[in-house]
Amino acid sequence: MASQLYDAGREGFLAGEIDWDGAAIKAALVRGYSFSASHRFVSDVTNAGGSLVAISGALTGKSISAGVADAADVSFAAVPTGAAISAVIIFQASAVTGGSDVVPSAQRLICYMDTATGLPVTPNGQAIGLSWDNGSNRIFKL
Repeated sequence: MASQLYDAGREGFLAGEIDWDGAAIKAALVRGYSFSASHRFVSDVTNAGGSLVAISGALTGKSISAGVADAADVSFAAVPTGAAISAVIIFQASAVTGGSDVVPSAQRLICYMDTATGLPVTPNGQAIGLSWDNGSNRIFKL
């Protein structure tokens, strides 16, 4: 998967405000959204006309070896039918220490992906699986 880190994601890692292996990190299937490095929060995606079609549970099996972010593959159950889904965003859904999800205006954007096997995909009401790249950069590399 090709990926781009949001500036807020980079800042969050450097400031200790994002904890890849401790916080609740989620992925969302997105349509109708164009990447902007300056977007900070999930609410910026929806305010820019994007819609989050499906959101994963918290990523599991996360690792950070050598500055490379990885996690177990995810599945989005029963994704509603509609127009094609063109991208995936990854975001920190909880506070840095974990716990319950915070509001979308506080959920820090980390990464945007619009190039992957199977993207774009037109949902048909069935589950959609997302397999992270098994190359050296996995989901992304800092």
